[in-house]
Amino acid sequence: MAFAIFAFFAVFALLVSGGLLLFHREQMAERVSEAINTRSRPRQRSLKDAIQETGFSVGGMVERFQHLAPRSKAETSVISQRLTRAGFRNESAVKMFYGTKVIVPLALCALAFASGASQLSPFFVFATALALGFLAPDFWLGKQIESRLRRIRKGLPDVIDLIIICVEAGLSLDQAVARAVEELHAALPDLCDELGVVVLEQRAGRARDDAWKNMAERTGEECIRNMVAVLVQSEQFGTSIARTLRVYAETLRTQRIQQVEERAARTSIKLLFPLVFCIFPALFLVVLGPAVILMMESFNTLFTH
Repeated sequence: MAFAIFAFFAVFALLVSGGLLLFHREQMAERVSEAINTRSRPRQRSLKDAIQETGFSVGGMVERFQHLAPRSKAETSVISQRLTRAGFRNESAVKMFYGTKVIVPLALCALAFASGASQLSPFFVFATALALGFLAPDFWLGKQIESRLRRIRKGLPDVIDLIIICVEAGLSLDQAVARAVEELHAALPDLCDELGVVVLEQRAGRARDDAWKNMAERTGEECIRNMVAVLVQSEQFGTSIARTLRVYAETLRTQRIQQVEERAARTSIKLLFPLVFCIFPALFLVVLGPAVILMMESFNTLFTH
């Protein structure tokens, strides 16, 4: 009897230990497979992923309306160039732009109809909504280009200073530009993005002069064109690139100071119109008002007697 009980417990222990060993081996195999094949694991959707998927779906819906907007090949080329200057280099940027030129007028018309403004003059309200909605993307794109070029002009002297430091430390111009892009991309993303395209074009085999000239054509900014001309001439004549860039950076800062002084000088002329039309009438009313009232009362008493 005792032998039977002992045999039962021994078999039970063997079965339990075997099951635990098999389970442990399966668990270890799953961990190893997860470590090796990280892409096979189901990834939990985060809020950022949901927002990105929503943006892609909205973008696809907007792109479907781009065929309804009238356009030509020349106009498409100009719009593509303007979008590039604004920092939008995706292939779908042109489609999104023409899609918004259809959706925004329809949205404004729907807003005018829902708010009841169309009851005043339906033809005028809807025509105005269609015109404003069709022209609004162009105005928005122009503002984006101006703000981006302003940021590029503002950050160009700082980038040139870092390039000068890298060149004087022994790096070549291409390596110095790549290092400047790496270091200043968080502070000056727009300018570093353009310089990064220059670096990629040179790594792809394009000549340095052509890469810099393409950057000048993409931005259309005068200071970038001048810098490219300075770099090309410095390379052609064999002068020091660091010294040339230092002089050009000082010139840019001098121009910036002159522009600030010019704006400060304009303030006196700009203040003339508020003074004449807003402050002087109120001042004349306060100063001459009591005197005019006294004169009117004096003339009334004089003529009544």
